[in-house]
Amino acid sequence: MTDKATARFVTGSTMRHVAVMTLTGMIGLTFVFLVDAATIFWVSFLEDETLLAALGYAWTVQFFTMSSSIGFMIAGTALVARSLGQEKRENAREQATTALVMGLAIQSVTAVTILTFRRDILQFVGAEGELLEIASDFLLISVPSILLMVLGMISSSILRAQGDASRSMYVSLSAGVVAMFIDPLLILSMGMGVEGAAWGIVISRGFSAFLGLYFVIKVHNLYAAPKAEFIAKWSRPFFIVAVPAVMTQLASPFGNYLMTKMISGFGDNAVAGWAVLGRVVMLTFGGVFALSGAIGGIVGQNYGAGQFDRVREAYRDALIFSTAYVCVAWAILASMTNIIISVFRLGAEAAEVLSAFTYVGAGGFVFAGALFVSNASFNNLGRPLYSTAFNWIKDGALIWPVCLFFGGFYGAKGVVYGQAVAWAIAGTIAIIVGWRFIQRVEQAAELDRVKVTK
Repeated sequence: MTDKATARFVTGSTMRHVAVMTLTGMIGLTFVFLVDAATIFWVSFLEDETLLAALGYAWTVQFFTMSSSIGFMIAGTALVARSLGQEKRENAREQATTALVMGLAIQSVTAVTILTFRRDILQFVGAEGELLEIASDFLLISVPSILLMVLGMISSSILRAQGDASRSMYVSLSAGVVAMFIDPLLILSMGMGVEGAAWGIVISRGFSAFLGLYFVIKVHNLYAAPKAEFIAKWSRPFFIVAVPAVMTQLASPFGNYLMTKMISGFGDNAVAGWAVLGRVVMLTFGGVFALSGAIGGIVGQNYGAGQFDRVREAYRDALIFSTAYVCVAWAILASMTNIIISVFRLGAEAAEVLSAFTYVGAGGFVFAGALFVSNASFNNLGRPLYSTAFNWIKDGALIWPVCLFFGGFYGAKGVVYGQAVAWAIAGTIAIIVGWRFIQRVEQAAELDRVKVTK
């Protein structure tokens, strides 16, 4: 067991920290998404696009639960990393425990709410008839496991805040590995179909939660027996970051929900392509999605240590790394388009939706990366509401009219193009505001230091 108060990110190359934390976070997060990708892959062997479409509708709901859990991850990272940077390890232990308790409590309410209204939610997005029944049954089995998912994801974020990139990766990696073995057994060998896919998600999330808690408790001693006094003490700081962080993260599934509704107007085959596209996006651009959590610890520790030159360097290096990563991933994805279509056995309409992204829409992730980097900085420098505002501008204000406009000209492909345009607008503004914000935080800290010395 280790109980060191070492803040790993306050020294050494910021680019190296960004690269290591992003790549390990990417591998771990990619394997979280691999659980869903594996589900789609093995269900595709049943050669029924109706089943793929049903999972596409169910994914719009699952996306909400995953995104809210990511919000709790961000809050946990911000608090724990800052305390470690200030060499206040006991505070970090109490904050980590509070994050786990609060995440579990809130997601319990979320699970009950979704299960109660799952049919209404699915009907609103466009599911009906057999598709509605399949998607509803899938959610009935899989949704309770969001309690396991949030424990695993927060544990992973605590490990990242500590600087333990490898174990953080193992926590997320484990879910994907388990899914790759259990899914074909349940879906195909045992003939359970979509029901087997749902149980596969439950089992994989359970394994990830167990491993994450083991590392947090037994390896790093970053868990304290819950007590009402410190839960009450740290709940407010946690929610100050968590509420806007969750609201920020919910913007993306809300935008996806709107786009799924638009896509459904072009038929079930288009929705099947959209379902596969969703998994391809997560797997290909896992590094971009990992950025918020990956650089959160770096920014948080250096902010806590008062090293603003390193905060600026981390922001700059994360933008450079993200851009390079997206360009390489986009090129690889475009070259593999036909292979992906073949692997998932997509028909012509579904393939058209997928190709619209791999050849054109994926470019929008250059700006998505910039937005995620800026959001991580806002979250860890005390202005999480900035992140909330930018994400909802993109998904609440821009997505619907832009996708509707391009959809009118290009059909289902236009929805994909519209999403990229929305990313570009929001990401560009976020970069500009991000740089200026870091300068203002540094100036304010310098003024406080001068007042203290006087």
